[in-house]
Amino acid sequence: MKKKTLERVRHFTSDRDWDKYHTPANLAKTIIIEAGELLECFQWNEEYNLEKVKEELADVIVNCQNLADKLDLDVDEIVNLKMDQNEKKYPIEKVKGKAKKYNEL
Repeated sequence: MKKKTLERVRHFTSDRDWDKYHTPANLAKTIIIEAGELLECFQWNEEYNLEKVKEELADVIVNCQNLADKLDLDVDEIVNLKMDQNEKKYPIEKVKGKAKKYNEL
């Protein structure tokens, strides 16, 4: 996320004095709720409203960033750590073109 956007997200919360409601548990619940609303965009068929998808995806991303902030986590750092793990679990030579979980390889 660009620095200007990240600052905007943080100011939105602080300007409204909502930080007191942003416990890790509340934010985790909110992420799931917003992810459910994102999934609802694809319910029943393959047709979807891209504008609605963008809105719901943004809600998920904003709440994920709020949780990272609350836990004092660096998003780049944790994503790169996870990518290191994923690259070990899913080596190209074993998984390319396959949709299997690492323990099924």
